[in-house]
Amino acid sequence: MRPSVDKKTKIIATISDFHCEESFIRQLFENGMNIVRLNTAHLSQEGMDKIINNVRAVSSEIGILIDTKGPEVRTTMLACGDKQAKLPIKKGETVKIYGRPDQLTDTGVICVNYAHFVDDVHPGIHILIDDGEIDLLVTAKENDCLVCEAQNDAMLGNRKGVNVPGVRINLPSITPKDRENILFAIDRKLDFIAHSFVRSNQDVKDVTDILRQNNSHIRVIAKIENQEGIDNIDGIIDACDGIMIARGDLGIEVPQETIPGIQRILIRKCVVAKKPVIVATQMLQSMISNPRPTRAEVTDIANAIFYRTDALMLSGETAQGKYPVEAVRTMAKIAAESEKTKLKDNDIRIPYRIEDNDIASFLAKQAVESIDALGVRALVTDSHTGKTARYLAAYRGDRPVLAMCYNELVIRHLSISYGVIPFYQKQKEGESKRAYFLKALQMLLDHGYLHLDDKVAYLSGDGRKGQSATFLEINTIEHIFADARAVGLNV
Repeated sequence: MRPSVDKKTKIIATISDFHCEESFIRQLFENGMNIVRLNTAHLSQEGMDKIINNVRAVSSEIGILIDTKGPEVRTTMLACGDKQAKLPIKKGETVKIYGRPDQLTDTGVICVNYAHFVDDVHPGIHILIDDGEIDLLVTAKENDCLVCEAQNDAMLGNRKGVNVPGVRINLPSITPKDRENILFAIDRKLDFIAHSFVRSNQDVKDVTDILRQNNSHIRVIAKIENQEGIDNIDGIIDACDGIMIARGDLGIEVPQETIPGIQRILIRKCVVAKKPVIVATQMLQSMISNPRPTRAEVTDIANAIFYRTDALMLSGETAQGKYPVEAVRTMAKIAAESEKTKLKDNDIRIPYRIEDNDIASFLAKQAVESIDALGVRALVTDSHTGKTARYLAAYRGDRPVLAMCYNELVIRHLSISYGVIPFYQKQKEGESKRAYFLKALQMLLDHGYLHLDDKVAYLSGDGRKGQSATFLEINTIEHIFADARAVGLNV
């Protein structure tokens, strides 16, 4: 088990197949990256395989997350055929939009990849293209097109995203390409699927149904990118394994001044639900071209941590930027400092309802409270599924959660959870739970995570696979070993 970077907040880095050498991934990992993201909008399966193989060669601890495109609308390629070309649009110009996936975009004519786009949009609506860089006002609808007036001067490139704030686009949750990529993820045994533009719990279920049919344990992260997703957030959180606050498209779909408040509310809901939450988009945007971040970016990262996010995501900063390693290192340093200076007064209270009869949640709360009350140095748990470790993470204690995992898959599933340091330890046939625990403590001593006089809180169950925690033990390691020797266990 390698020493951990001194931070509890996890970092996700988007990687391109043009720059994914083992040495590069190892640098990112050593500087604080926990998860690699594959953006299917820009990667072929051949390119993804290249990244996956190199990540696995570096470490089995690194989680791999793959995006789906979801119900996304994009413009088609430009007629000129040049991938780098851009089409000028002038303010006041008339532009017609067609739902013709197989037709190219040209001067005065924009085609999109959704055939029924014209049916869903009506006059008076603003259509925003390329992250809002292009604003088109729909002035009329003809039989097969929308007649629009350009609201600003802009340049349109190939295959740019199209947003229509306040309008539900009736695309299916999973496109044929999404299904292909989900099956690819299952075949490659990836760890997370981030499903884009989730609008309801049914969108999540559409993905989990495919996973169940293929006996896959991939975790589903719901990307919240529109008002409908916000409106249905409680059902979405119940259905998924975690949330990503994707501020790029979200900032176009809803008034941008509402984003900070939405971010805070969604983080709180996820923490209370004991599910991981990711904050994404433009965290260190300036570091795509500059070696240092802006003060606003530093504050943005710190505020996400003060709000209690589990993870932060880098996109262009690591996929195409000039300073990818520096971006990860900078984010890790900001995270470590922010964790030290966050105020306990702002901790999110997680209610425990007696009627829930959730023993694991109750014990996790007591374990975290023992940090201050009894001077506990670390929270230790063993896990078949990661559930108890995620419960401990939700309470956001100041001490690490050291999670002994019975298989390597759980290590990667926990790579997204705040403050959790997962490690794989094989259980020998016939080995008791106590012996397994004692062996883990010795390993943690050997690696310098703990010392003999440290007090630990050990949260565990009765040994049945899938069974949640049923007891909490608090003691010094020295006394734990002494008690073990007294009953004839080797330590």
